[in-house]
Amino acid sequence: MIDSRGDSRAASAGDLYVGRLKARGAAGIVTDGGFRDTDGVFKTGLPAYHRRPSSPPSPIAHRPIDLQLPIACGGVAVYPGDIVVGDRDAVLVIPPDIVEAVAQEALDTYHYEEFAEAEVARGRSLKGLFPAAGEDAKRDYEEWKKKKG
Repeated sequence: MIDSRGDSRAASAGDLYVGRLKARGAAGIVTDGGFRDTDGVFKTGLPAYHRRPSSPPSPIAHRPIDLQLPIACGGVAVYPGDIVVGDRDAVLVIPPDIVEAVAQEALDTYHYEEFAEAEVARGRSLKGLFPAAGEDAKRDYEEWKKKKG
């Protein structure tokens, strides 16, 4: 996680830095600024999230100071030890003491959305189905779960 204060005028990193992180076993890189050499960054295969492509790094805009300190990234507080999860849509920062509850809620939501997608594909209206389930949808969902095992 890199705190660039939302400033993407100069790159937070480029393909060589990201490639080095991958070689050292990093799981991903996130900045609220930008990356340069974005084609090369994505070719490294390391999951990388940024605000937008940007020009080369500049010590005038960004100055690396320290590691493993609390920061802000994208307006969110990030502490050493936080769990960071991302996909094409978003990056989440989860404090470790609530990660199991968040994971369970995410799994429950995933299963309900799987049910809702199947219902919509069969022609069911979204009204009462999604986002807030009505009583009929809740009953149907419970039956669906029993059938799915």
